[in-house]
Amino acid sequence: MTHNLSGRTAVVTGATSGIGAATARRLAAEGASVALIGRREARLKELATSIGPRALPVATDISDWSAVRAAATTIRSELGRVDLVVANAGVMLAAPFEKADTAEWNEMIATNLNGLLYTGRAFVDDLLAAAAAGERADLVHVGSIGGHTVFPNYGVYVATKAAVAHLTRNLRAELGPRGVRVKNVEPGFVGTELGDGMLDAGQRDQLAEWRGSLEILDSGDIADAIAYAAAAPRRVNLAELVVVPTQQG
Repeated sequence: MTHNLSGRTAVVTGATSGIGAATARRLAAEGASVALIGRREARLKELATSIGPRALPVATDISDWSAVRAAATTIRSELGRVDLVVANAGVMLAAPFEKADTAEWNEMIATNLNGLLYTGRAFVDDLLAAAAAGERADLVHVGSIGGHTVFPNYGVYVATKAAVAHLTRNLRAELGPRGVRVKNVEPGFVGTELGDGMLDAGQRDQLAEWRGSLEILDSGDIADAIAYAAAAPRRVNLAELVVVPTQQG
């Protein structure tokens, strides 16, 4: 692909690292202007500098509805109407159900569900307006294969991703007839910071062991999939993309 996203305005959440940062770089490389959303302002500014003048860093806690609305206002004033939203931000905090710190549950629900919902709601009017104007309009959710796979000790995390999968299907039925392409990209094992903040040291070690047991994906692989889906002709919606390492099956 070569500048297949020229003229488009994108928002990427969780842009401070991993899939979010890689996606922001890829969308910008394809010609889009990109708003970078995340909580770590210094990282956002560093990424924006590396991308260039079409990148806008907006430090935001997406679990705060008021903050997300304020970010949306800033983005519109600086970049104009948004027509590509990548709701990527997420946290993965594993622990046995009977031992888990419920604060970790709350954090996953606040980010993986509420934050994703707030992101879509803040920009849905932009997406509908773009679609009504005959332009491509995309709402991309970054889910997980955990949304339809069993991982012991990851019950709450995979529950949030199952909710994302079904939410995506329902929003597709609601917004698709009005021209907005709603899609769910579900990665398998990827080399990112996801899971680094687990309180359970045993689960952190097990995750590292899983990732070390096969050739896992790079964040750029998921960014490629997102860019490919967004660049498709307006009539085409790559609605559900499962992207896993070959060895993961």
